[in-house]
Amino acid sequence: MPARPFLKWAGGKGQLLSELTRRLPAHFARYHEPFVGGGAFFFSLWNSGRLARGGVLSDYNSDLIACYQTVRDHAGELITRLLEHKAHAHDRAYFYEIRGWDRLPNFEQRSQIEKAARMIFINRTCYNGLYRLNNKGKFNAPFGYYKNPLIVDVDNMHEVSRALHNVELRVGDFADVLDRAEEGDFVYFDPPYAPLSPTASFTHYTGRGFGEDQQRRLAGVFRQLAERGCYVMLSNSYTELTREIYSKALHHDVVAETVRASRKINCDGAKRGFIDELIACSYDPGVGSREPGIGEQSIAVR
Repeated sequence: MPARPFLKWAGGKGQLLSELTRRLPAHFARYHEPFVGGGAFFFSLWNSGRLARGGVLSDYNSDLIACYQTVRDHAGELITRLLEHKAHAHDRAYFYEIRGWDRLPNFEQRSQIEKAARMIFINRTCYNGLYRLNNKGKFNAPFGYYKNPLIVDVDNMHEVSRALHNVELRVGDFADVLDRAEEGDFVYFDPPYAPLSPTASFTHYTGRGFGEDQQRRLAGVFRQLAERGCYVMLSNSYTELTREIYSKALHHDVVAETVRASRKINCDGAKRGFIDELIACSYDPGVGSREPGIGEQSIAVR
């Protein structure tokens, strides 16, 4: 069976997989993903056999990376703990008790397995599946009401563990990829998206924001990797800021295109729907040799 993300994640790439896949370089060495999140693109690549040289998955969110490490190294024990949580999947009081662990002084003394099981449980039972931290780095999404939340898919958890077996997992800033990516490697960036409006920003996955300065710093890392000879791909929202950064400011050959994608993270159902998203590549993704995707257009002349 194919491996699938075991966490829900805002901005997850499940719906864009076909668009990302059709823009892959024909050949690449090692894979790097500095904003791993739910890992949808990584698992898709692993399922298709494209990761023969392995890869490095990283994120600034240390709890997220510890959770990946636990799935990789202790899947059986983690499954046992999740099955215990599953018995309380509809218990609101239990949810808030488990969510509140990170407010207690003994939280750091809890085992890696306990912490990972907690993360998965509250991710699967919180409102809208939203992983959100406050400014103090504490999980603060409220309880969600689900008829049958999937707390643990045992078969998938074992398959995910297999997929991660030869993967290096790291905690760190996205710019750390400059220390390890080499010519011929493939780097995929899926950062917290630039907000579509001043009130639409959601970037608190780690307790720190991801504003314009970070977006511009990321563009600089994109450029350095491209100049090194790496294949670099990035997805982001299609805004005035990202248009400027990826169609004008990189001083390097960049193919930037828009595709239509649905947004489901808004708590107001009326504001969910299809929007334009940007995919930028430092290499020619074969634009001239393939049919355009739905709603696809080029926004930059190389």
